[in-house]
Amino acid sequence: DSPSTRDPVAMGAEEEEDVDAGTPVDGKKLTFAERRELERKKKEARARDADPTAGRGEGGSGGIPSSARDPAPAPAPAVPTKPSAPIERRAVAVPSSPIQRVIGFGSLAAGLAAGTITESARRAWRGRKPSNDSNGDSSSPVEAESIIPGDSIFMTEANAERLAVALCRMRGAALKLGQMLSIQDESVIPPQVQRALERVRQGADVMPADQLEKTVESHLGVGWKDSLLRFDPEPLAAASIGQVHLATVLDPDDPESTLDVCMKIQYPGVARSIHSDIDNLMRLVSLTDILPKGLYVEHAVAVAKEELTLECDYEYERDSQAHMAELLRDDPHWHVPRVIPALCSKGVITTEYAPGVAIDKAAALPQDERDYIGAQLLRVTLRELFEFRFMQTDPNFANFLYDSPTRRLTLIDFGAAKEFPKKFVDDYLRMVVACAERDRKGLIDASISLGFLTGDESPVLMDAHAEAGFQVGRPFAAEGAYDFGAERDMTRRVAGLGKVMLKHRLTPPPREAYSLHRKLSGAFLACMRIGARVPAGTMLREMYEKYEFGDEDADSESEEEAANTA
Repeated sequence: DSPSTRDPVAMGAEEEEDVDAGTPVDGKKLTFAERRELERKKKEARARDADPTAGRGEGGSGGIPSSARDPAPAPAPAVPTKPSAPIERRAVAVPSSPIQRVIGFGSLAAGLAAGTITESARRAWRGRKPSNDSNGDSSSPVEAESIIPGDSIFMTEANAERLAVALCRMRGAALKLGQMLSIQDESVIPPQVQRALERVRQGADVMPADQLEKTVESHLGVGWKDSLLRFDPEPLAAASIGQVHLATVLDPDDPESTLDVCMKIQYPGVARSIHSDIDNLMRLVSLTDILPKGLYVEHAVAVAKEELTLECDYEYERDSQAHMAELLRDDPHWHVPRVIPALCSKGVITTEYAPGVAIDKAAALPQDERDYIGAQLLRVTLRELFEFRFMQTDPNFANFLYDSPTRRLTLIDFGAAKEFPKKFVDDYLRMVVACAERDRKGLIDASISLGFLTGDESPVLMDAHAEAGFQVGRPFAAEGAYDFGAERDMTRRVAGLGKVMLKHRLTPPPREAYSLHRKLSGAFLACMRIGARVPAGTMLREMYEKYEFGDEDADSESEEEAANTA
């Protein structure tokens, strides 16, 4: 870390014992802006009274907030092992040609249609009125707040299972979109859909051995196994775009040692079918009427095509992973596996093996360990956005690994990594602070600047937008640790407000919001799943206090300070 990125407040406990920036003054609770100004004055005082280089030895906190800087034990070497209860996966060839994929979606559509007709007839026989309206008002708590209606004649348990089986077989963009849905909180997804999506999240079908061999040869050449000491033909994991195999190589940095690695191999035909897969899936979904009006589907589809196309470029992922490894190099809690460039290509990426289980599997661990995991997850998410402006935006729980013996967390899968513009991050931080402080005007102003609102919306929409922001800001408004496990109603309340916003909104969200909100909601949901208690408010305050706004924002703050002084 360079000195310019390291806050003296985070350098030692003796400095932290100074004056807490969150301490009320004259009985009044300070706002984030007042805390920021107080912290600035404290820094100036310390700079006058002490050597500015004092306490800045080698290493340092690397910008880590003092609220989450408990040291973790040094990692111990681990022998790569497969999950103790491996998931049974079918070896099914990936439909790689355009005609094969069209036939696959056509078969899925026919099966879903048959299932819908059967369910409609069954309800008619029993005298129940079929319900397939996801847009109207409903007195049912589930339908009023679910993303997918729980009483839909289309999304029955049988159809949900048909959908899961088809997505696992097709893989690619269709499975990726299903996995994005699967991380939603169960309180806003009907149970039958949640069970099917959980199967989708666990993994796809796998390539047969002959298709696997041909696929790797097309990327690394005929003699690709000659550079390996061992290759496990049984996949460690099967994802939406590729499957992962364990292997052993000579360590490029130490030829006398061996190194266990993971080879992610892209499914054939997936990259070139992204656009057609999404179009076919949207045609299928449009027939069901399960997507609410006001979703600006065309805009969302365009963003999805762009992001998934980039995610299929493993050379981009290789470079993004190396970049994040450098950004987190001095972070004692997080590890980013190093890349093995000699075994990488457009369709294969090879990285160092990292032990651990998916972060949501930590729910059975002791409370202090779950709190540690949740705190580090939220802390690194805030650092990615407000410090690096570079974020791994795929919140699949399996992309965050936790190794209990060493208490080490590992961040993987950087195909969806994204850089955010400085002006966007400046305004977004202002909006998050406004949400935490229930500052309606600040929230609306920042939302207009970001492009979430036009400023011409109806009062109904403005009220719903502000209330949704306040709900999401609750963890950052809490004094002390926020109990995510005990406050699980957040997603239900936001989902209910979301129906109002979808009905009255005048503009789609900014393009940056799709991937960003996917990551932020994933971080919150992970903390809920494991029941973590996290000092989110302290983390945000510390991040805000040391954040450097752009010139435009600095001028605005200077004018505000001058006005307050006058």
